[in-house]
Amino acid sequence: MRWMLTMALGLVAMPAVAQVTPPAAQPATSPLPRVAIVTSAGRIVVEADTRAAPVSANNFLRYVDQRKLDGTNFYRVVKVADKFGFVQFGSNGDGKRSLPPIRHEPTSTTGLKHLDGTLSTARLAPGTARGEFTVSVGDQPSFDADPTRPGDNQGYAAFGRIVEGMDVVLRIFDAPVSPDKTVRGAFKGEVPTAPVTVLTARRLPVTP
Repeated sequence: MRWMLTMALGLVAMPAVAQVTPPAAQPATSPLPRVAIVTSAGRIVVEADTRAAPVSANNFLRYVDQRKLDGTNFYRVVKVADKFGFVQFGSNGDGKRSLPPIRHEPTSTTGLKHLDGTLSTARLAPGTARGEFTVSVGDQPSFDADPTRPGDNQGYAAFGRIVEGMDVVLRIFDAPVSPDKTVRGAFKGEVPTAPVTVLTARRLPVTP
């Protein structure tokens, strides 16, 4: 349970507003959209699963299309063991970058799992997710929904995967963290000494 809380507790609380209307799922014959995230540490390519997780994947794409990720940082690294933990990036509660919260899509509904290289949306309570995204390093089954678990057992909304640049993610993951530095008063001991910046995040041309 501690591991479940680790991903959520550092999020900055924001006023509740109406959730966005869920988009329609993408036709099964269409190629899934991909996004090139160019960072100060290298290039990462993400595939957003708009078929399995249309709400969460299209939320991520809105942040991309509106260029709200440009200039943000990979501001958090949680390293439990070698190649086991996660990195986090996105709006981090910045009101100027944050879009309305979205409906929660548990993995029990989407069928996706938190495997190595999975992208998901960080949250507080279900239905509060906005623009904070994580990349799993190593398989993270405790992030998946589990109806047998007491309390909040809805897990996190997986919506995509890294298809290129996992080596860049691992460089971010293995970078030194400050013992004292925080971001908005949170994440002490988890903030990189030299944060990696997202220079641009752009959709790639769709090819059959």
